[in-house]
Amino acid sequence: MRLRQASASVTLVAVIADTHLPRGGRRLPDECVSVLASAELIVHAGDVTSAAALDELRSFAPVEAVRGNVDDAELQAALPERRVVEVDGARLGVVHDPGLREGRHERLVGWFPGCDAVVYGHTHLPELARQGATWILNPGSPTERRRAPHRSLILLEVAAGSLRPRLVELP
Repeated sequence: MRLRQASASVTLVAVIADTHLPRGGRRLPDECVSVLASAELIVHAGDVTSAAALDELRSFAPVEAVRGNVDDAELQAALPERRVVEVDGARLGVVHDPGLREGRHERLVGWFPGCDAVVYGHTHLPELARQGATWILNPGSPTERRRAPHRSLILLEVAAGSLRPRLVELP
């Protein structure tokens, strides 16, 4: 599956969270690896778990990540709790834990004023929603679906400040 666009004006961003690697024999699904290998940037919304797993992700594309609640001490020290990532004229706010469900969208937009999208993780439940003009994005998890109907990630096409997110369901 070839995902990189022929047009140089579109930047492909793979948005993932809650990979929880390594854990036993768990690995990234082949379909996830295909998306990561085709992306120009990976945004990870926390719970990578280990520095080795982060290094594995960096073998596919540059990675912008935040720390999650189960990341090891090395990642807790190295990664910020929140960050803003600028991609082709668009601003993405990234955080792991969005807090309680009630008021979540408003809270996320408040944490990241001026961002075109806010990416969060922690719940393992995928979400593509809008709060006013801001996208609220949760990629789910490519490895551990928990209560979600499937494992997933988001493929984000960015061009001149415009965002087009697509949920990619993984088998």
